[in-house]
Amino acid sequence: MGRYSDSEEWADITPIPQNDGGPNPLAAIAYTEAYSEAMGYFRAVTAKNEKSERALELTEHIISMNPAHYTIWLYRANTIFELQRKNQSNLQDDILEELQWLDNLSLKHLKNYQIWHHRQTLVTRLPSMPSTELSFLAQMFAKDAKNYHVWSYRQWLVRHFSLWDTELPYIESLLSADVRNNSAWNHRWFVLFGQHIDPSSGKGLDEVGNIVDEDLLDREVDYTQQKIRLAPQNQSPWNYLRGLLRKRGSLLECKSFAEEFMGDLEQGGDGCRSSHALDFYADCMAEEKEAEKAGRALELLAKRYDPIRRNYWNYRRGLLGLGAVEA
Repeated sequence: MGRYSDSEEWADITPIPQNDGGPNPLAAIAYTEAYSEAMGYFRAVTAKNEKSERALELTEHIISMNPAHYTIWLYRANTIFELQRKNQSNLQDDILEELQWLDNLSLKHLKNYQIWHHRQTLVTRLPSMPSTELSFLAQMFAKDAKNYHVWSYRQWLVRHFSLWDTELPYIESLLSADVRNNSAWNHRWFVLFGQHIDPSSGKGLDEVGNIVDEDLLDREVDYTQQKIRLAPQNQSPWNYLRGLLRKRGSLLECKSFAEEFMGDLEQGGDGCRSSHALDFYADCMAEEKEAEKAGRALELLAKRYDPIRRNYWNYRRGLLGLGAVEA
């Protein structure tokens, strides 16, 4: 667009320049002329607390130059809500229109946090989830299946609109496509166990006296073991398995499962297919007070299968009363 100073629409506004600390600032940021001018008019608008169509257009222009400017996003949201109140328009229609604009911006700036906070601010005002919301998130995951901001927003959606009972098939489709999708494993845990978090303590209900759903745990243990067999060196399902078993208070029921991937401990771990299995086995042996067997697995990790973390494995050996090993 042209200069604001040449626009009759903005003739009544005197821009407020940025105060960098005097005429010779120590570390002034080299803004473009267009950005500096737009921000000058934005400061003037906010000083008047003006919520108008031109203010909304101004925020859009600034976002096009700097989509990470949180203050602009906040002012934009408040302007949308104030215009709806003044015009008595349909809030849902206004929000859906904004979301459509936001979709294109989100696909362009994949790792922008402010975009997703703005989206959540808008959708919070709706009585139900927009019908296109999940399909749009699928578009985002198609570009980056492990986008932290999108996953955080999806978890908020699940909790806010109580989508607990419909989310699992989608997660399973993601894990079928990529069993190493650690974000999908995390989301699976959230969906199955996050709804049972006690808000007053932050603990799961099974930790505050309620009975664990044994059928659910049985199903999840079986599911996780199947996925581990597809990629034994994938750490995410091993961590997921540990979480499941800790709800029962013991890792030992899956000791023999871990042994499938360890190789021969007495032959230097020949045939080992998973360092995570060795780690799991070491914890099982520690639980059984078999320090020497646990130490042997940790030694193999330190010397052969994960020497980059030798200090950590030696620390674990130290917890068992065993000496350190050299790589």
